[in-house]
Amino acid sequence: QVQLVESGGGLVQAGGSLRLSCAASGRTFSRQFMAWFRQAPGKEREFVAGIRWSGSNTYYKDSVKGRFTISRDNAKNTVYLQMNSLKPEDTAVYYCAASPKILGGPRDYDYWGQGTQVTVSS
Repeated sequence: QVQLVESGGGLVQAGGSLRLSCAASGRTFSRQFMAWFRQAPGKEREFVAGIRWSGSNTYYKDSVKGRFTISRDNAKNTVYLQMNSLKPEDTAVYYCAASPKILGGPRDYDYWGQGTQVTVSS
């Protein structure tokens, strides 16, 4: 079992920044890949960024490259998503997820956090 708890969402003006955190506990070693997804009202859940617990490779959705940065602190079992230059279209519920596979679609992730709301006003 892996437990994921997100925090850090909120309301911000366009151009602003937020940092999301995902604290993982339990058998985290059993899931090599961590990712952030988001889901806006009426839209499907989409991959935003991903990172392995080991190594330096990171992965991003094209529309967030250069604005978002995913990172991890292995000692704290925590994954972060630094979001800069936020746009109204970034408004969504953001979810942290864990998978035994690298990348993959939402169905490959078997542990999810409860989600945190990010709202960007214009």
